[in-house]
Amino acid sequence: MELTPDLQEKKQFLIEGLKRTYKGQYDAIQPLPYIKDRLYCVDKVFVEGGVEVCLAPEPTPGTRGSWERLDSYKSIYTDYRFKSKRRIIQGEPGYGKSTLTLQLAYDWCNDVSDSPMNNVEILILLRLRQLGRVKSLYRAIKSFLLFHEPRVSKHELEKIIHSCSSVHIILDGYDEYPGRDSNDNDDVHKIIKMELFADFDVSLTTRYLPGYLRKETMRAKLTGFDDKARNEYICKAVVSNNDEAVEEIKQRLNENSILADLCQVPLIFVMFAHMAHDQRDLMKFKSVTKFFKHMIRCFYDHLKQKFKGNRSNDFYLHEMEHHELDKIAFEGLNKENQQLSWNKTRFRQRIGRESYDQYISIGILVEEDEVNDDSTGDNVLFTTMVRFYHKLFCEWYAAHHLVTLVKNAHNLSDILRFVDPFDLQYLFRFACGLNPNAGKKLINHLKSLPDGDKFAILCILEQTGDVNNIMDSVKELCSRVVKIERGDSALLQRSTTQLLEIASKNHIPISCVHLWHCSPRVDESGLNLILQSGLSLSILSSLQELRIWDNRRLTNEELAAILSYSSQCTTLKELLFSWYILPDAIPVGSIPPSLKSRNVKVWNYKYQDSRRLNLQTGQWQACDGNGNLPGEEGFNVRSYQESLAKFNRARRK
Repeated sequence: MELTPDLQEKKQFLIEGLKRTYKGQYDAIQPLPYIKDRLYCVDKVFVEGGVEVCLAPEPTPGTRGSWERLDSYKSIYTDYRFKSKRRIIQGEPGYGKSTLTLQLAYDWCNDVSDSPMNNVEILILLRLRQLGRVKSLYRAIKSFLLFHEPRVSKHELEKIIHSCSSVHIILDGYDEYPGRDSNDNDDVHKIIKMELFADFDVSLTTRYLPGYLRKETMRAKLTGFDDKARNEYICKAVVSNNDEAVEEIKQRLNENSILADLCQVPLIFVMFAHMAHDQRDLMKFKSVTKFFKHMIRCFYDHLKQKFKGNRSNDFYLHEMEHHELDKIAFEGLNKENQQLSWNKTRFRQRIGRESYDQYISIGILVEEDEVNDDSTGDNVLFTTMVRFYHKLFCEWYAAHHLVTLVKNAHNLSDILRFVDPFDLQYLFRFACGLNPNAGKKLINHLKSLPDGDKFAILCILEQTGDVNNIMDSVKELCSRVVKIERGDSALLQRSTTQLLEIASKNHIPISCVHLWHCSPRVDESGLNLILQSGLSLSILSSLQELRIWDNRRLTNEELAAILSYSSQCTTLKELLFSWYILPDAIPVGSIPPSLKSRNVKVWNYKYQDSRRLNLQTGQWQACDGNGNLPGEEGFNVRSYQESLAKFNRARRK
């Protein structure tokens, strides 16, 4: 559509107005919320973490689809295999979804040549949590992105956008959108369902998937920071390529073994890196609960220094006594539709003006304008809303109230009616770390839920109570199959591996470990299985059965390395490869003698065809119904012949 000269001029006003708004946002990155005078441009601190893309947007029931790791977030938009007008970028709390959107905005504003936003005429970036009940996209753009640009009306905005050859819309934070998962026929839902702006590129960030995605929608997932990303962030944003300082921070991270893995969560790592650089006497932490407790103390210490101790008693009181804040946080999370922001006036009345001002000054709470429901037409009214700096902080304070409720409760189902542990992992972890007695009740509750054992694992590692209580839980969990899945969060995977290592070091039998689509490989030392997430699984001396499920090809060298690793798990009885494409035969010399001496059963299972490795010949063979090969005690000839016939039929296919 051709624009009149007047609208052409207003199009330029529109673009300049958007860039002015985005600059104000991407120039205000605050790694430590309590240090408000230390702001960064996003380009100075943005570091690429892990990114995966789903190659099968509509996996068949019971499968997780096929995911592939990408070298860069840019490939989400540039790789021809992922061409789509709708993209979902998933990520857990603190994994950098919003930071990524600001980097894309920076790229667009500054014409970064290798950015996927370089050829985009108009970029629309909206934070969905601010939209309130606004149903019109144009009204949202006018209210939040062009509030300082009176020369472009909402009606003109619509004409200009439809005239553009390239428009990219980024909707940030669907999980915090007030109208999420509702039946409202607003523009956000129409856009996701491709009923509106079907020709525009749209990216949606969220912690979970909307329930009405079209098959054209491409899914990407942020998987957090690996060692390379952590090193890059330290050099780029903390110490400016000072090698000695980099090594010092890395050493502090390594000293905090639990945080070394939790710091795959970018938000946690960023705060840790800056604190490790600023504090020469940084303590060691055994849990994320203790780290968070220390971090809150740093918030208050920084504020006390500003006032030079004149109000230290007041600060101490607010630091230790925050019952009403705890209650508000828990009430917000314990709802069918979570409440993550509150009206400033009512919020301040509940906790008191002095406490409120202090939380704002410290950075635990932040204020943000939201469109008022009373707005009409172009007459936009705003209400000041208040929210926690990050949802993790909301979960931290809510956990304190949860502890109070759980300690005195006989039935947790009513208390936790709307609290979903799949969504609020940190709430449970913090509560278990804050109070061992409440933690024990919560762990028992989690175990009663489908797949709840995994969340119990996270909480067990936070407990600070009697080690025997922890060992009892470890024994119970390891008596069943412990599954590590590719779709698990890095945090959950690492917590599971830590559980297994605790069991192994304490000689607790591990019944079975099932690695599902984790594509494990053995490191150069031969002592660790490296999962696709980058996490490692050390040798488990008390492991009895290892199952590895993946639909890919293994070379002779890869298979020999896994056999070598398995041979060092001294109680292992069975090793099963499921759906792998394995070499037809294995050189006898690459089969570890300890596997032979212990007669470990090594299986290759595909479809309904199961074969067992003859450790003496290196051949895969059919066996009888009890898993015995010819010559072994208890071998059944008739059963073997039936299995052999089935095996040969499968080979001919």
